[in-house]
Amino acid sequence: MIVRTLDEIIGTENEMKAETWSSRRFLLKKDGMGFSFHETIIYAGTETHIHYQNHLEAVYCVEGDGEIETVADGKVYPIKNGTMYALNDNDEHYLRGGKTDMRLICVFNPPLVGSETHDEEGVYPLLEA
Repeated sequence: MIVRTLDEIIGTENEMKAETWSSRRFLLKKDGMGFSFHETIIYAGTETHIHYQNHLEAVYCVEGDGEIETVADGKVYPIKNGTMYALNDNDEHYLRGGKTDMRLICVFNPPLVGSETHDEEGVYPLLEA
């Protein structure tokens, strides 16, 4: 059994930070679950360009507000507590924080190894270990 707390992750190598977000990585590839599991904070008033070409992601908002805009068609979807979205087609998008920070619970397949961060195209590289 794997049991981890947020306090054990914050400030360690399992918390990745960028200008617009912080990702607390609870489960990673090395845990052998077939997916990775994260809590991500999107900072209020920010915009992040994302295009996961190597991963599928499902996201559930548990706090805050914002929006997601898909690049292909320009559709904008509001996000608030209780909203789920899935990037089932490796959808290129902009994720925007609203008036408050958004707290998101995220699952990635294939799982992240832990050190990934977005490149200039918004992509996480596919790392093996």
